[in-house]
Amino acid sequence: MNRPVRVELSEAEASRASRTYWDEVADEYLAEHGEFLGEDRFVWSPEGVDEADARLLGPVRGRRVLEVGCGAAQCARWLVTQGADVVAFDISVEQLRIARTLDERTGTAVRTVAADAVALPYRDVAFDLVCSAFGALPFVADVGTAFREIARVLKPGGLLVFSVTHPFRWTMPDDPSEAGLRIIHSYFDRRPYVEVDDAGTPVYAEHHRTTGDWIRELTGAGFVVDDLLEPEWPAGHELTWGGWGPIRGPLVPGTAIWTAHKP
Repeated sequence: MNRPVRVELSEAEASRASRTYWDEVADEYLAEHGEFLGEDRFVWSPEGVDEADARLLGPVRGRRVLEVGCGAAQCARWLVTQGADVVAFDISVEQLRIARTLDERTGTAVRTVAADAVALPYRDVAFDLVCSAFGALPFVADVGTAFREIARVLKPGGLLVFSVTHPFRWTMPDDPSEAGLRIIHSYFDRRPYVEVDDAGTPVYAEHHRTTGDWIRELTGAGFVVDDLLEPEWPAGHELTWGGWGPIRGPLVPGTAIWTAHKP
């Protein structure tokens, strides 16, 4: 049984934990969330923000796009169907194995590689757009390095759009019921949430950053912040996913979707 702790991790420890966790739960994750995520949809968040409607990336046809932390590449697959030139990566080879299965099932193939967000295996100024739906960025220890890598591979004027857990949600228990409507953690406690196994080895790590932290990390990497979308819970939306659900969703934000560009 894994034990939750709040401790600082090195980048290497965070990477190993993410690789361990996502390799282990890849099949289980798809079984639990696959119906909602689809096989070739671009869903930004548990609130159901769908890129087909939201168009946060703008026109994608003919644009060269990188998906960061692609998982089974559902978002990248949708982008391919829209005429984008897409590549994607994930730290988990098991997630990429599932991506190959979905490629075969849908008839839409995505070019993927196993890689870490803090060391992108792509040349400079290679992409028009970079996107990430809850992928990689919450799980790296040094998100500033990841943002600098993204800035390196983006063309001038290129767009970065990514979604993460809303920073305020970190103050509350991961409970979608009325019991979750309590502040039990300091918003300013930036120690990551870590799970360790019986030997004390980190096997899951997710990092909390305040809204101000995200802004400073983005601007420090050379980005201009354009927007922060905090999606409201849609009426009649009954999904429960971790701490997200129809009880807390209408009252407090669950997701932050950032839009920034490289000047």
